[in-house]
Amino acid sequence: MVRFGIIGTSRITESFLQAASQLEDFSLSAVYSRTSERAAEFSAKYGVMSIFTDLEGMAKSTEIDAVYIASPNSFHAEQAILFMNHGKHILCEKPIASNASEVRDMIQAARDNDVLLMEALKSTFVPNFKSVQQHVNKIGKVRRYMASYCQYSSRYDAYKEGVVLNAFNPALSNGALMDIGIYCIYPLVVLFGKPLEVKANGLLLESGVDGDGSILLKYAEMEAVIMYSKITNSTIPFEIQGEEGNIRADKINTPEQVEIYYRNGTVENITQPQRSAPMFYEIKEFNELIQAGKRESSINSYANSLTVMEIIDEARKQIGVVFPSDKKK
Repeated sequence: MVRFGIIGTSRITESFLQAASQLEDFSLSAVYSRTSERAAEFSAKYGVMSIFTDLEGMAKSTEIDAVYIASPNSFHAEQAILFMNHGKHILCEKPIASNASEVRDMIQAARDNDVLLMEALKSTFVPNFKSVQQHVNKIGKVRRYMASYCQYSSRYDAYKEGVVLNAFNPALSNGALMDIGIYCIYPLVVLFGKPLEVKANGLLLESGVDGDGSILLKYAEMEAVIMYSKITNSTIPFEIQGEEGNIRADKINTPEQVEIYYRNGTVENITQPQRSAPMFYEIKEFNELIQAGKRESSINSYANSLTVMEIIDEARKQIGVVFPSDKKK
């Protein structure tokens, strides 16, 4: 049984716990929140035994084996390193850090302390993404990867009224690319590795973060086209184009319907059964790695997380998005 502590009591943490409750070997032992009132409220709802408002005290606790970090992006690296230095395994919500420099520091801390560190990016663990991986060879030489994730944020309404919430705050290392653009980039890296070239465009909002953008990534024999937004909606499907056909899924973040359209006109449905709580699969992977004594995921690996963040860093540089965390490098 892996005893978990959680940092953060937001909506994403609620989703995490709903998915984790489906695992037999998951135990929620401690919760951290900046306010004792919120921590107590969360504790009562989920039956958490220990409440912390002090991260150092929680890190020293013998009641937890692992920590799920769901705090704002700018705190990920500092908090993860603190807990790893106290021997705790870390499942860190995406994006794993503010920039590639922080990712390198986190990886080094994981190795120094012999603990597991994994980015909590659900898309690459769900059965329908694995189906894409298993069948991509059927479409011949791949020439293009196309992924779009454009989802209008309710917080943008507040932004337009002059209220800058977390989602549009550069001090918290946020913005459209960090929040949802990563869902398009991570599967690309898992499937095809590091690109040779990155070209990015984006709309820089007055707060200093990007509201939307597009990225063109060059590989030796193919290209990737990525579009993302927090200020518009889109229903464009995810597609990989090969010389013998194309694989198409309904969406990139959690594909639920996947088909192969062959050049000869036939269609193959490769959709797999999948739980309605997609975070289940990343938590299951994390738990199994701990129990097997492993210190790195072969899917959301150190190399993949670092490559993804290097792409994001370069895209932000071209768009003009700068975080306070960047100045610490």
